[in-house]
Amino acid sequence: MTVKPVHVIGGGLAGSEATWQIANAGVPVVLHEMRRAGVKTDAHHTDGLAELVCSNSFRSDDWEYNAVGLLHAEMRLLDSLIMASGDAHQVPAGGALAVDRDGFSDAVTERLLAHPLVTVVGEEIAGLPPEDWDNVIVATGPLTSPALADAILKLTGEESLSFFDAIAPIVHADSIDFDIAWRQSRYDKAGPGGDAAAYVNCPMDKAQYEAFIDALLDGPKAEFKDWENVPYFDGCLPIEVMAERGRETLRHGPMKPVGLTNPRDPLVKAHAIVQLRQDNALGTLFNMVGFQTKLKHGAQAEVFRMIPGLQDAQFARLGGLHRNTFLNSPKLLDRQLRLKAMPRLRFAGQVTGVEGYVESAAMGLLIGRLAAAQALGKPLEAPPPETAIGALVEHITGGHLEGPVAGVKFQPMNINYGLLPPLPAPKVDEAGNKIHPKERGRAKKRLQSVRAIEAMRAWAADA
Repeated sequence: MTVKPVHVIGGGLAGSEATWQIANAGVPVVLHEMRRAGVKTDAHHTDGLAELVCSNSFRSDDWEYNAVGLLHAEMRLLDSLIMASGDAHQVPAGGALAVDRDGFSDAVTERLLAHPLVTVVGEEIAGLPPEDWDNVIVATGPLTSPALADAILKLTGEESLSFFDAIAPIVHADSIDFDIAWRQSRYDKAGPGGDAAAYVNCPMDKAQYEAFIDALLDGPKAEFKDWENVPYFDGCLPIEVMAERGRETLRHGPMKPVGLTNPRDPLVKAHAIVQLRQDNALGTLFNMVGFQTKLKHGAQAEVFRMIPGLQDAQFARLGGLHRNTFLNSPKLLDRQLRLKAMPRLRFAGQVTGVEGYVESAAMGLLIGRLAAAQALGKPLEAPPPETAIGALVEHITGGHLEGPVAGVKFQPMNINYGLLPPLPAPKVDEAGNKIHPKERGRAKKRLQSVRAIEAMRAWAADA
């Protein structure tokens, strides 16, 4: 039978990886990259495929105890071009995988151009792809061209596409100190979901609050790039901007202490209270309500651990405010990462609502395989949520809380163990030796990683 080509729009990490996976499955693929036609973006400097526009680091390579290292391992199991090129052009970076950015991009470009089933076309796809392209992957990243972004908006509605991240930090639930924090909704009011204890509350006395405000005001702030032009909206002001408007502003905003009673000391009212709200369906992640910030990442963890109850907090992601085009994926995409309003279009990479080089490439890898399976008439499901790749799919397509929890909005996410189904922390190791309580969290990560690799091997064998 004649197999029609798959069209991939965008030659970044996700698009390049998708193209490789499709071609290796025996399906012809056309990769469209506008930079190879001289159409520039504000961030790229070359016309090479898989150009790294920011850091040259793929972060930790430790598969046993780090979620991004686990993602590396899963991608290597699935013959990832991005990982193979990264490994071949590695530069010293301790336990991280960092690459020579030019050598890396050149390697990806050369291997794709040399593949007999790959055609690379230098052109911009302005608007929706032609109707006779029946199997398309859109992998245009956070700098999606205005014409294509406008077409997606017209197709799916004004609320479908975000152009700016206004993100509050997200904390692993098991790192919150519940000897200090407690669960309660304001005035014990049950929300639409029926839960009158939907929030985690961290109380501050006056001295703690004043010290926290000082730290916010003094902390180093990230600067926007000229091309980002990130606006402030009253509904998503960075907390340090609110603090600059007056030292009491936060006490009358996201840190107001009204309607809440500390069950350990009910007669003493807190001077201020930080609230956290469940962020994913598994209940493993909580976001800090109203705490979007432009503090630099290094300062955020230090400042936010000043909050009682969060002194040992582990962050699944830190806050930010920057330009980032991404879809409201839980609403718009199905489990095959197809656009419900136009199923011939799949989306891959950062535009789907993942963050980071490796996460974007991983989504390209999976979606390339899904598109190739469709072209060959061989149905393929996404990997199970016990895998890192499957957990990202779950986050994109439905693991994020929607609807009944007021104010919750889908936000992009890096891979982290909070996205994987939880396991109980082991009390003894494989040899039967008792594990110290402080080491049990680390041991649990390894169990999740081992489970993920086993599940990915099984999926790959059946794919």
